[in-house]
Parts: sequence; structure tokens; C-alpha cells
Amino acid sequence: MLLVDSHTHIYSEQFDQDRKEVIQRAMDNGVKRFYLPSINSSYYPKMEELKNKYPENIFLMMGLHPCDVKLDSYEKELAFVENKLSEEPYAAVGEIGLDLFWDTSTLEIQKYAFIKQIQLAKQYKLPVVIHVREAFDQVLEIIRNEKDADLYGILHCFTGNLEQAKEFINLGFYLGIGGVVTFKNGKIDQFLKEIPLENIVLETDAPYLAPSPFRGKRNESSYLKIIVDKLSDIYEMMPEKIGIITSENARKIFKL
Repeated sequence: MLLVDSHTHIYSEQFDQDRKEVIQRAMDNGVKRFYLPSINSSYYPKMEELKNKYPENIFLMMGLHPCDVKLDSYEKELAFVENKLSEEPYAAVGEIGLDLFWDTSTLEIQKYAFIKQIQLAKQYKLPVVIHVREAFDQVLEIIRNEKDADLYGILHCFTGNLEQAKEFINLGFYLGIGGVVTFKNGKIDQFLKEIPLENIVLETDAPYLAPSPFRGKRNESSYLKIIVDKLSDIYEMMPEKIGIITSENARKIFKL
């Protein structure tokens, strides 16, 4: 079974001691493609090193995470994103979006950075990978305003409700489903079956949001199989079929 981890931070310092083993473990469990979202420019050298080591398996996004949109650096960071997108191909612009969980004071510059990066994605005909936390209404408003044929992508780590899920899908987005679907209080498992599997991609968000029974511990891409097994239960479908459909969805989004 070939699986795609559409969102993993395996360049994170949490993997510095055993990154090679983590990647091999994932491959041994069928994960053959890894898509790495960008956070800020400081991580780029490690991301590029990984891409060069695993050119057939690892693909990079370019973007500025909303939690890293800071008043003293966001203009420089956005310039970095813009320059990199002009220099070489990327799988997506991400992860970008809005996060009002940690800091509401940066909302206006978060919005500016989000819109700017959406426009860059449309310019380069790339999907966007969106992070949203405590800001679904604001994100939806921006997407509606920016929507055209060139705006599409993934709602990373979707934790909204059924109504929000359907609206994002109608706007041309896939839902990124990961460890939260295994949580007792995750809630999305209660309505996920009402979402066609053709609108879903798999992700881990490693090292964050490890699925049960590893919740609270370091996540890794090999745990994608746990997500597949959970979706197999929800959709009453063989795990192999879950893998085939979700991997095809990822292929459609990421053209690399």
C-alpha cells in the first residue's frame, strides 16, 4: 500500500537524533511520499537538505506560518517566500493561514500575509495548504474574496464542523485528516462519513498530534497507518482502498 503524508515536519529538531530511522520506519509502513510545509526561513536549509537526500520521496512547500507572522520580521519573511517561489519549483504554498489561538494582536498582519501568499500561489499555479485555528470565519471570508479557478488546496488538520467542511469542499479544498480523528473528543469522526473520501488527504503533522494510542508523544509519519485503519472503520472500507483513494487525491493536488 502506497501512502502519502501530505503534511509532516520531519525537519523539526525533535527528529535530530533519529531522523533517518524515522523516515525508514515510515517507508517500511508504506509511506512513500512526504510533503514538508514551511514555517519560516530559518528551517529552509534543513528542508532543502532532506529534499536532496530523498529526491524521490520528499517534496517541499514554501510559505510563512501564521504563528510566525511577527511585526518585526513578516515583511522580510514574505520576501524570502516570494524569492524562493521565483527560483525553483515547490509542491505548494504552505503552511499559511490564520491562528488566533496564541495571539490575536497580529490578526491584521496575519491577514495581509495570508492574502499575499494566496496571490503568490495563484501566480505560480500552486495549491495552498491552510492552517486555521480559532479563525474559521475569517479564513472563509478571505477565501471567498480571493476565490477563482486558480485557488485550491488543503485545509490542513481539519477540526471544524460538518457545515464548515462542506463549505471548504465547495470552495475547491480537500480536508487534511490526521491524528485528531482518533481522539475521543476529536468530534470529526462523528460526521466524517458524510464527507466523500474523494475529498480527503492523509497527514500526520509530525511531530505534533500523534494519534491514539500515542497521543501526547512525538508523532511520526509511520503512524499514518493508524489513520488509515481508523478511516477504514469509519468508511467501512478496506485499508488498501483508503490508501489508494487518498493517495490519488494527493497526486491531484500536488502536481510534482
